[in-house]
Amino acid sequence: MGARMSLSQARRIALNAQGLAKVRSTGPASSRAVGRTFARLQLVQIDSVNVLARSHYLPFFSRLGDYDRGVLGRLAGSAPRAMMEYWAHEASFIRPEHFHDLRAWQSRSWVAGDRLDPALREDLESRILVLLADSRPLTAREVTARIDHREHIVKDDWGWNWSAVKSTLEGMFERGQVSAASRTDQFERRYAPTGKVLPPAAAGDPAPDRHEAMVRLIDAAARAHGIGTLRCLADYFRLPVRAAAGAVAELVAAGSLERVDVAGWDAEVYVHAEARAVRTAQGRALLSPFDSLVFERRRLERLFGFHYRLEIYTPAAKRRYGYYVLPFLLGETMAARVDLKSDRAAGRLLVRGAFAEPDAPARTAGELAAELRLLASWLGLGDVVVHPRGDLAPALERALAGPPAA
Repeated sequence: MGARMSLSQARRIALNAQGLAKVRSTGPASSRAVGRTFARLQLVQIDSVNVLARSHYLPFFSRLGDYDRGVLGRLAGSAPRAMMEYWAHEASFIRPEHFHDLRAWQSRSWVAGDRLDPALREDLESRILVLLADSRPLTAREVTARIDHREHIVKDDWGWNWSAVKSTLEGMFERGQVSAASRTDQFERRYAPTGKVLPPAAAGDPAPDRHEAMVRLIDAAARAHGIGTLRCLADYFRLPVRAAAGAVAELVAAGSLERVDVAGWDAEVYVHAEARAVRTAQGRALLSPFDSLVFERRRLERLFGFHYRLEIYTPAAKRRYGYYVLPFLLGETMAARVDLKSDRAAGRLLVRGAFAEPDAPARTAGELAAELRLLASWLGLGDVVVHPRGDLAPALERALAGPPAA
């Protein structure tokens, strides 16, 4: 039997671990603050959807408010790198010191490569490695042009229409032979040999002991989560639950994790030894659908009573809330959800739907209005336009029409 704690305590531990418990500083955040935030989160998921902003930019806005998005490009694209791309929860920016540990456990061969004719794949791999060894980082299109390969594979069920070269490069990326040195403005990877991307301090042993790698990754996940079940901790880096269980047991024995009982949470829960619950959670944030606080939907529902599904792939007529819906965190309550879109041509932030949760505080509309103004300013947009959809929309429109809160 572990120590007992309330659901509120568990929430405050989780929010503090994720950097979402405190009131943000005013004014633009420094580059150092961005780096510290990334180190705290351990990873940031990447996604190509750009209806509001690229998903990897949003977690930093949620925690820091106004900051220079160019900082992320420098952290991920300039030596010594503090961030690099690899498969983790999904395609993610990871800390370079986790690369070899993740390589020991990740297997995403389904994304590419393996469906090509083996002779073609081997030929392309050898030609690509020779090319990249003596060139600047190149996109798949640039590689294709340099080696003058013209064959294309058939569009598959995932909607990708990759050339054989792109498919081969992604297979090499999955195996750790090449990495993304940077991205273009069109979000295309620029590939380079992984040895040119990894900072020397992270070079390490390319084949670590798998169990030791698992222990390090679960410890990192527990630090980032603060509190969670075995499934929560394994899901952070998308690790197999059965293997993760051994790492959790070892961390418990070492005193890095403690078994606790959370009121109303019918599962074995673990809290990291360094996790702390703030006395009150005072943060305010719009959360990306790919934010690490909302990765594990069951955890989100257990902690906050908030049922959340991304409806991008749901037919428009069947969507309940909208295409790109962000939860709105207020204190320790998921107070609302809003369907947002950047209308870049018109310079407007569109609120296509706004919905209050049953336990939303009375100040929700005003706080959300302030957050939307800040978001619009950070994105370089002017007006915030509220569409008349959702029970919170009228109050939100009135709050936006009034003077900004002091």
